[in-house]
Amino acid sequence: MKNNKKPRVLVVIPTLGDRLEYLQQALESIAIQDAPYDISVSYPLSNKKAGEIIRKFNAIHVDDPGSMSGALNAAIAAAQPWHEYIVWIGDDDLLYPKSLSTSMAALDKNPSASVAFGYCDYVNEDGVKIFASKAGSLAPWIMTWGPDLVPMMGLMMRKSALDKVGPFNVDLKWAMDLDMLLRLKKVGRFINTKTFLSAFRWHSTSQTVTSRPKVLDETEKIKRKYLPGYIRPLAFVWEWPVRLATKVAVSRVNAKTRTL
Repeated sequence: MKNNKKPRVLVVIPTLGDRLEYLQQALESIAIQDAPYDISVSYPLSNKKAGEIIRKFNAIHVDDPGSMSGALNAAIAAAQPWHEYIVWIGDDDLLYPKSLSTSMAALDKNPSASVAFGYCDYVNEDGVKIFASKAGSLAPWIMTWGPDLVPMMGLMMRKSALDKVGPFNVDLKWAMDLDMLLRLKKVGRFINTKTFLSAFRWHSTSQTVTSRPKVLDETEKIKRKYLPGYIRPLAFVWEWPVRLATKVAVSRVNAKTRTL
């Protein structure tokens, strides 16, 4: 907790504790926020070095159940009645200053909204900016069939909406975030803050980077699941172009990363 006010935000971080430098930076990016918060970190409690870092930030310690979705659910389960909003960041991601207060203000002004999101920078292993992702207001609609342009990093979810749609799907390994966003979209609007809220670290040990084909396979399966039944048989028409565009975008990011 940052100050004596009851924090309305719970920031959850799932980690294996094998990237301690990045984890430290992620926690520091939360510590500079100008809104009260609590932190819940799910990690293998046997990892003493990670535990030492996490304790410095007065975070709630939750044992890692062995999967990303399970770790997220366990960390969120630590929420208290005063936690109205949930933010998930990876152990290698960063929140920008005023990220929490900006998203809170957006959701406070829009009680029917389930999610507030914003822009995201992509940075390399050293934190140098590679490019900026500026999700437009159509991004929540596009993600139902095309590329997912809604950055999960820094995105704030209304806790009551999460309670309605249920926990992260533990059967999913790569795209549980998209599955959750598609469910949240059914119970509330997505508000675009049109502000840079976070940074995603693009590096060689990131599963999002190294497992791209598996991510795409699972993503396509999830999107088909939520499409109306009469449209589902036609999904193949746009899936191939979307997959190709994604591969091209990834190759360009990798190429730019190597030149920095």
